[in-house]
Amino acid sequence: MDLSSLTAIDVHTHVEQDGHGCFALDQELLDASEKYFRAGQDRTPTVTAIAEHYRARNMAAVVFTVDAPAATGHPALSSEEIADAAAEHADVLIPFGSVDPHAGKAAVLRARRLVGEHGVRGFKFHPSLQAFEPNDVRYYPLYEAIAELGVPALFHTGQTGIGAGLPGGHGIKLRYSNPMLLDDVAADFPALTVILAHPSVPWQDEAISVATHKANVYIDLSGWSPKYFPPQLVRAANSLLKRKVLFGSDFPVITPDRWLADFAELEIKDEVRPLILKDNAARVLGLA
Repeated sequence: MDLSSLTAIDVHTHVEQDGHGCFALDQELLDASEKYFRAGQDRTPTVTAIAEHYRARNMAAVVFTVDAPAATGHPALSSEEIADAAAEHADVLIPFGSVDPHAGKAAVLRARRLVGEHGVRGFKFHPSLQAFEPNDVRYYPLYEAIAELGVPALFHTGQTGIGAGLPGGHGIKLRYSNPMLLDDVAADFPALTVILAHPSVPWQDEAISVATHKANVYIDLSGWSPKYFPPQLVRAANSLLKRKVLFGSDFPVITPDRWLADFAELEIKDEVRPLILKDNAARVLGLA
């Protein structure tokens, strides 16, 4: 990957369909999230489609799925297949894996295989969708393995569009995605790089506090148009956290074009913009 030729690195994009026509979510959740995000574009892109989208924009993208069959009953897309497909587009794609925390020792072994055999560069977790409290010590062997592997763990935080507007939110519980639960993880695993995904509404102040306090914690800015960012997040990104916030779109529900257009209107210092758009991510992902 030629960093000098890239204008940005998007650290948060979803593979929603595999090469066999299987989808990452059931149809009810797909329809609800499309309505929530008012997504008019293709809602279920493949790895190849994502690569083409980002290559046309001289950008790189981190790609992943969420492995959550224990909580949802829906078969997960294969992180192995995603990583192998991403390797065919190594000029623009950076694969993250996902394992179901409820799988116990099998999740630990799989995480090691994903890095060692498939070139995965990090892991994605969604505590609300996967229905687990991330600071439960039952999952600590998994974090220990990821820390030993030297790759980051990216956790969904805050409100989620998955299940939004459905009765009972489709059974998805928001409290699992409180960033304060990850303060425990970051404290207990100082060698583990933790990325808090999204503006963590309604816990934005908590996320800022954790990222400010813990050297190993970062924030990605995906899932929200920048024009809706809480003002305290903008202030922190411009100052204390200028080297700890990362560009992310949440593609396909938000396109990088829309995100970047709104980011251009945000009051961000000129010297901070390249840090957010590319430099911070290059460092965190070990690309620099």
